[in-house]
Amino acid sequence: MKNIFILILALCLSSVSKAQWLWDYGVTVGVSNYLGDIGGKEKTRRDFVADMKMAKTRWNVGGFARYKVHQKVSVKLALDYLRIEGDDKLSSNPARNARNLNFRNDMFDLGLTGQVFFYEDNDLGNTYRYKNGFRAYFFGGVGGFYSNPKTLDGGVKLRPLQTEGKAYSPVGFCIPAGIGFYFTIHKKHRIGYELNYRTTFTDYLDDVSSTYVGIDKFSLKPKDPSRALQDRSVELNPNNALGRTGKQRGNSATRDQYLMCLFSVS
Repeated sequence: MKNIFILILALCLSSVSKAQWLWDYGVTVGVSNYLGDIGGKEKTRRDFVADMKMAKTRWNVGGFARYKVHQKVSVKLALDYLRIEGDDKLSSNPARNARNLNFRNDMFDLGLTGQVFFYEDNDLGNTYRYKNGFRAYFFGGVGGFYSNPKTLDGGVKLRPLQTEGKAYSPVGFCIPAGIGFYFTIHKKHRIGYELNYRTTFTDYLDDVSSTYVGIDKFSLKPKDPSRALQDRSVELNPNNALGRTGKQRGNSATRDQYLMCLFSVS
C-alpha cells in the first residue's frame, strides 16, 4: 500500500512539473499605430503600413499566458491596453487636411492566437548545455476589443454623439496575425519581440466612416458638442464648411486596422 501511494505521488509531481514546463507567463511593452480614415499621408487611403503616420505612434502595455501544446505549436492568450491616434492636421492630403478631424482611442484588446514555430535553435552558441535557445514563429487567431474614441483636444467622447448619425458598438472583433521570436535564457527566462497586426470588422475606431449627415440634424443646445464636432472644417475656414448632407466624410469601403510592436519578458 505504501509503495502504491509513493508511486501515485511521484506521478502527480511529475505531471505538475511537466505542466509547469509547458506554461509561461509574461508582460509586454511596446508601441501601437493605426490605419483608418484620419490622418495619413499625401494620397487617399492605402492598406497596411503605407498610410500610417509614424508621428502618431503611441504606447502599449499588456500581459499574456502561453501553453505549449506540441513541439511546434503553442497557444497564447493576451490582454493589451493601448492607445491609437490620428490627426488630419498632420496629413499632406489637401482634402484630409481641410476636413480637420482628430481622435485618440484608449483600447482594451483580448486575443487568442496559435503560434507555429518555423525555426528554432535550442543550443545557442553550441555549448552542448542547452541552456539558451531561440525560436521564431508565425501566429494567427481571434480577438476582441473595447473601443472609446475621443477628440485629441478636450477629450470629448465621440461615440455617444453619433457624428455621422449612426450608433455603433464599443465592442468589436478582430483577426490578429503576425510574426515573432523569443530567446530562452538559462532555461527559465524569455525575452521576445512580436509584430502584431489587427484586422477589424469596424470602421469606427476613429469615429469616421461614411458621409456628413448635415448640420441641421444636430441639436442647437449650447452644451451639445455634436453639432460642432461632426464638421470641424469650419474651424479652419468658416466660410467654406465641408459638412453638407451626403458629402464624403470617410471611406466606408475599408475597415480600420491597428498594429502593435511588442517586447516581452516571460
